[in-house]
Amino acid sequence: MAEIKDNFKTFNVDLWKYDGQEGALIPLLQSAQDTYGYVSEKAIDYISHITGIPAADIYGVVTFYAQFRTKPLGKFVIKVCNGTACHVNGAKTVSDTINDELNIDYEETTDDGNFSLVSVACLGCCSLAPVMVVNDETYGRLTPAKVRKIVRTYKHKAKQENQ
Repeated sequence: MAEIKDNFKTFNVDLWKYDGQEGALIPLLQSAQDTYGYVSEKAIDYISHITGIPAADIYGVVTFYAQFRTKPLGKFVIKVCNGTACHVNGAKTVSDTINDELNIDYEETTDDGNFSLVSVACLGCCSLAPVMVVNDETYGRLTPAKVRKIVRTYKHKAKQENQ
């Protein structure tokens, strides 16, 4: 278990303080995801060791709650707003266009690890509907042509970074 522990020195909380404490699972899973971007099998095994909760039960919790991911996100995370304003103004067309360009649906990552597509409830940019965010850059008043241009720009960036 020392090998696993060494891999998790960067957890954002002092894991030892949760040893045997009830209600520790969710904060530990959140900490693992905050630190690594997702909850890996190794993290589940380590949290199992710390809490005494069987790994299968922890995996059940991870897959039950939408906030947890079991795979890392891509280099470019595309968040599509599906709030009411965006929904009625074409969020589905935005996601369909992204799917056509990248061949991924919501909560998926491209095989090359460059792009992830995430649905969000609201980005707070209702006057710009429909809206998407790529990493920290917000794009509004989207049309299929605008979405294609934006995605292709990021594809080009990814290609350059991967060379």
